[in-house]
Amino acid sequence: MKKPEVIFENEDFITINKPAGLLSIPDRTQSAESLKDILIKQYGQIFTVHRLDKETSGLIVFAKNEIAHKHLSKAFEERSVEKIYVGIVQGTLTEEEGVVDAEIMEHPAKNGTMITHKKGKAASTEYKVLESLGPYSLLQFQIHTGRTHQIRVHMKHIGHPIVCDPLYGNPQPIFISSFKRKYKLSKSEEEEKPILHRLGLHAHQLKFKDEKEKEYLFEAELPKDMRALVNQLKKNF
Repeated sequence: MKKPEVIFENEDFITINKPAGLLSIPDRTQSAESLKDILIKQYGQIFTVHRLDKETSGLIVFAKNEIAHKHLSKAFEERSVEKIYVGIVQGTLTEEEGVVDAEIMEHPAKNGTMITHKKGKAASTEYKVLESLGPYSLLQFQIHTGRTHQIRVHMKHIGHPIVCDPLYGNPQPIFISSFKRKYKLSKSEEEEKPILHRLGLHAHQLKFKDEKEKEYLFEAELPKDMRALVNQLKKNF
């Protein structure tokens, strides 16, 4: 797994580009070391502001003191933080852009899985098609609420789940041979390796103000695995 990359830090907070496959914070069973565990070892005290799903890569912020923690947590709760994600979804969308407004709640029988339901909490996801890529599409998302698995649930809701999503779509990894007609293994390969085998979702941009009203804008480019898939799709469609 790629190491977490520090994008920015000051005395109040630290912004990290989290690799896919790393927990943001410890889970209930302490199944693996989390990004927060790693930061605590380095800084001693770290405060959780928000989180990313384990398989989602990209930008995440932790506070370094209680004052910053209170301010940033409030900013996320009050939706004054601008959060932009980029994802690869199944299929071609009929509308180039749109908003999914569908309430989200936990599945009554499946722990850790969310569903759209009128009894759930309000959730709003704005999307824009960046590129149509044959059987897939590259989308930009701006979320105006921070519900668990929000983008994933909303994309399933409109029939275009995020690729390689084990909970809300097709969990199967993507191989180049599945869309490239005359694909041949290189001489050094015994079997084809998937070009993407994790959730195709990345937290791309964060914009917020600190308690002194100073504005920050952070960006983490699309990771190598998602970039490789997009480039291969561009060549073939």
